[in-house]
Amino acid sequence: MRIRPVGPHALLLDCDDPEQVEAWRAELWHRRASGELTATEIVPGAVTVLLDGVPDPSAAADRIAGWRPRTGGPGATTAEVRVPVVYDGEDLPRVAAHWDTDVPAVIDRLRRTEFRVAFCGFAPGFAYLTGLPPALAVPRLATPRTRVPAGSVALAGPYAGIYPAASPGGWLLVGRTDLPLFDVHADPPARLTPGTRVRLVDTP
Repeated sequence: MRIRPVGPHALLLDCDDPEQVEAWRAELWHRRASGELTATEIVPGAVTVLLDGVPDPSAAADRIAGWRPRTGGPGATTAEVRVPVVYDGEDLPRVAAHWDTDVPAVIDRLRRTEFRVAFCGFAPGFAYLTGLPPALAVPRLATPRTRVPAGSVALAGPYAGIYPAASPGGWLLVGRTDLPLFDVHADPPARLTPGTRVRLVDTP
């Protein structure tokens, strides 16, 4: 892990892999909660963690350099969100072909996988979910759809995701959910936040 300044009051942690990102995200949230770290925002990315609103970045960088993330220790998020899904996405056959299997096996794999929110982006409330093996990564559509319905469950690269609102998108659609994922009046507004465990379950 490498630490570098990105502006007068921010630091960026460059990590070697996504698992290291989650470990550092959990550790830094714990350190902030315990008063050992001051940062307005701790924002994980694919292979980075951004700390913004840091009063003294140099001193914070020195402290962080001496810390080691405690996997599964204090600061790790243990909440699980169960997302009811109807598996009727039009790209299921395409995913099955990429995985060299059939549609029922794709659905079974998605049901059995414990996903975790790695980071959020693209749109408010859109969570990038990890948990599938790298070998099952799928390409995005060559030409994105002009409108993907809200609640669409989709795959792209190594990630799964759920569109919180209708928008253009090039991910492969595997299902849909009616679970609201973003509400500006809620606290927090996003139902799926970094570190949250996610299960894609059958709609009752």
